[in-house]
Amino acid sequence: MTMLDPKDRIATGLATEAESTGRAAKQPATLLEESWRDFIWAEVWTRPGLPRRARYLVAMATAATCNLEDSQIDDFVRGALVNEELTLAELREAALHLSVYSGWGNGGRLDRAVSRVADELDLPPAEVPAICPEPWDPQVRNDRGHAEFDKVMTFPPGPPRTPYLEGINNFVFGEMWCRRTLDEASRRWITLVGVCESGAEIPIRSHIHAAIASGNCKPDEMLEFVLQYGTHAGWPKASRMQAVVLEMIDKVAKGLPWHAK
Repeated sequence: MTMLDPKDRIATGLATEAESTGRAAKQPATLLEESWRDFIWAEVWTRPGLPRRARYLVAMATAATCNLEDSQIDDFVRGALVNEELTLAELREAALHLSVYSGWGNGGRLDRAVSRVADELDLPPAEVPAICPEPWDPQVRNDRGHAEFDKVMTFPPGPPRTPYLEGINNFVFGEMWCRRTLDEASRRWITLVGVCESGAEIPIRSHIHAAIASGNCKPDEMLEFVLQYGTHAGWPKASRMQAVVLEMIDKVAKGLPWHAK
């Protein structure tokens, strides 16, 4: 059996922290801080199963929704920008997307972090399309939302019979998901954090299935997502997601819908 030297893990953790956050690594002063260095940075962030861009999106979304310090959200935003995994415009879109799936308060936490880091790095303002700058036909927006829902979720939506369902059709899918500054696969990772945090059965199951069935998120990436999500959300929440991810990987492979018995 090959033995692993803790000194190597410590060195890996410090190096990964510095690279991933775009700042000098911090020497830990407590046991908890050591676990960031020795497990989260040294073991989780060095795993190859999830692309670094996706890992940043999951990390910043969970950091904003799971009560991490503002400085920790800043670390993920800075790292994504410095390492050119995400642009400032994409991060502005990410904040909007997180607002829909985790609430505008949590989206605001991410948006403020983006502003802080943009100022720190002296970046010019991001050029992003305004939200519906031109007059629109409500029916056209409704129809566009219906088509986008069908594409994203891989099944058609029901009729918008309530104000809530109208909002899903005309804004969530009719406007936000149609914004192309942030690609569909990136939006998946933010959505997955939001629905996982919601604890709501139907969104969790349907979005995990759609992420895999669409081809945006590969099965192995979804398994890595659960680990990355669990580092901020906690193992009990991640355990539930692990079960659903395994179930939906199997259903997609068999050509079954998310709600199949």
